[in-house]
Amino acid sequence: MKLNQVLSAVNQFEKSKFITSLDKLCNSAGGNEKKLARVIEKIDGQIKNASSSEINLLFKAVEHLFKREVKEQLSMTSAQLNLLINILTRDGNCVARISWIETLYSKEWKALNVLSRDLQKEIAQSDSESIEERSYKLDIYKSCMEEAYRNDEKYNRQAKVTDEERTILNRLASKLHISADECAAIEHLVDPIPKTGVLDALNILRDMGVLFISKKRQEVFVPDEMVRVLNQIQGKDLQEKYILRILRTFSDAELSNVLKVHGRKIRGVSRLDKISQILHLGITGAVLLTRDMFGGGEPINQRKERLKQLISDLDIETDKLGTTIQERVELIISYLQNSTEKEFDSLSASGFKELLKALELHHSELFIEIKHAFELEENEAIDTEKLRALSITPHDILYLLTNEKVKEIRDAMGLSKKGNPRFLILESFASATDRLIDNYALLACRDLAGLKNVGIDIAEADIGVKFEEVTKAIFESLDLNVDEDLRKDLNTSKDKADIVISLSDDDIIIGEAKTCKNGDFAKYSTTSRQVKSYVTRAENNGKRVAQVLIVAPSFSEDFIESAEMDTEVNISLLEAEGLKLILDAFKSKRNPKFSPKLLTKGGLLKANLIAKNI
Repeated sequence: MKLNQVLSAVNQFEKSKFITSLDKLCNSAGGNEKKLARVIEKIDGQIKNASSSEINLLFKAVEHLFKREVKEQLSMTSAQLNLLINILTRDGNCVARISWIETLYSKEWKALNVLSRDLQKEIAQSDSESIEERSYKLDIYKSCMEEAYRNDEKYNRQAKVTDEERTILNRLASKLHISADECAAIEHLVDPIPKTGVLDALNILRDMGVLFISKKRQEVFVPDEMVRVLNQIQGKDLQEKYILRILRTFSDAELSNVLKVHGRKIRGVSRLDKISQILHLGITGAVLLTRDMFGGGEPINQRKERLKQLISDLDIETDKLGTTIQERVELIISYLQNSTEKEFDSLSASGFKELLKALELHHSELFIEIKHAFELEENEAIDTEKLRALSITPHDILYLLTNEKVKEIRDAMGLSKKGNPRFLILESFASATDRLIDNYALLACRDLAGLKNVGIDIAEADIGVKFEEVTKAIFESLDLNVDEDLRKDLNTSKDKADIVISLSDDDIIIGEAKTCKNGDFAKYSTTSRQVKSYVTRAENNGKRVAQVLIVAPSFSEDFIESAEMDTEVNISLLEAEGLKLILDAFKSKRNPKFSPKLLTKGGLLKANLIAKNI
């Protein structure tokens, strides 16, 4: 969930701690930060009165300062906060009830406690002093952890592991091949983590400004931007779901290599269990790709070729592969870190819904697996809106399934066996949207027979929603910024705009998609009341509505005249066939030039003239 969405979901009191932390950073930065000064000047220096979008811009300007401040505060706290942050930053936990966070914490604490006892027993029973022995490596790390924790007591200071000491311990753990979960378990032996006190710990994090708590709903919100900051502080380069993707592409031998490096058994262990074990080790993407996946004797060129194949397997589009192992690893990590929006854009909202339906049809336990993998409550209702709020993309869902299961679904859907089965499944739903775009005018006119004749089977009750979604897809194809996050921020249970197009940080176009079965669209009074309430809502949230755009199959003369004479709001009208004509012209050009200003002329737009000027 993006920061601006969270800010819109909580009240002024609930976001006060975050705003206070931003205010302090702005005051401490003074005039040294030019970018920050421009943002503050834009909101007249009154941070507490700023809109959600202005606060979001302010955070972007001070994010590097915010990260430094949070890192300093965390270095002075207990290990309990680190355990809680591990939970809150995991896939699916960014929006959750407090009681559920407490349940996850209890489960995590018990697992950590068991691992701690097992490691203590392994260290105690070993009498080897060979650096090759895993137990000896664990003993070395434990001794260093104890020294780092207790050396403050020599100077009559509170015992703790400082940020500098933790950096050294992390380097030591990497050299000794000790995983993140083992490091946490050993620290638990030295500095025991409390079993209770989750709410107090959440309030500490809230005071830092890294999360929001809704008192009314008893929910915790950790914005995507905060997850990124906390992951960077903890040294995590990739979320667990991306590590899973990489592991799905590994051969059994490569999975075994990873487990051997970390002293885990490989004989008699299934591929599924190998992947599960590796995920729980907490290995970073960089370590996994530069060291652990390889057996140790491969030449550099062979490793580079393997990474090249991995880039292809993950369908990463790039102009340059990089000439070194490090460059290729950085390319993979950077692409995955920034893939969420691209993956949501690869399918329309309806395409995502259809994908979920199809996957559930062929795999009845789909939603059980989603809840288990992303640690969602059993009674949680799962739909595309919920998944989007949790930043779970269509790709993430498909990578939850094993390679064998995905191939079974591909075959059941009658798709080609050539190529990556996950991408073939995604493309099949993306092409369904393309067919609707090709027959956009039939959809606008609610022509069920015509749609059926071209092989599109759709329920009449779904036509309105499909038309809205396809209209969005067309605008996206015209390189317009269809802002779904902002639309959700502005919409209420009463006022629900179909489309919001962002022209800048403050200027937007509000769009309405209207179908009409017989004759011209003629409901001006009803439609104008709708769009005027949307405009009022947007302006109250600090947005300037440059234009209202209504798309329909055709408009009555009275509708056109009323729109042109309306003095309260600027309205443009565009016929469905005209929008399709504009799209066709845009696609036919090698270097198309389409400005959203062409949609802000007012009245009935002349699509043929717009198409000629692209």
